[in-house]
Amino acid sequence: MTREEVTEMVLSAKRLKGLTWKQIHERVSVSTSPVVVTAALLGQMRLEPGEAARAAEMLDLPKEAEILLTEIPYRGSLGEIPPTDPLIYRFYELVMVYGTTWKELIQEEFGDGIMSAIDFDMTLERQPDQKGDRVKLAMSGKFLGYKRY
Repeated sequence: MTREEVTEMVLSAKRLKGLTWKQIHERVSVSTSPVVVTAALLGQMRLEPGEAARAAEMLDLPKEAEILLTEIPYRGSLGEIPPTDPLIYRFYELVMVYGTTWKELIQEEFGDGIMSAIDFDMTLERQPDQKGDRVKLAMSGKFLGYKRY
């Protein structure tokens, strides 16, 4: 069984059971963010053994799939670049348009370094707006300065 097959099993069970990612998160983990749980079930992060067991039970996954959910994944396996899915492409577009600006502003504020994608938090919320609801993403990553030798 491959990690990609587990992701397909997760998506199929979610669909057949009529579950939302929020419902799955509430049952799988109280200490891990919904973003991490969803990313783990989609193959980009890993779950702790207890979380994987609860996910497997909820989604009727076999034992091997449960074990694979706890293994360190091959991250960043987005597939085609640039991405063709319109929503994912917009994030790619944000990086292409604003990436150099984010780099300049972060390095002006913090110095020579990067924002961690490992020590990282993200929240997503709906903001009602009379012109159409808005998506609010907040990202927070630890600043990691480059070392000089």
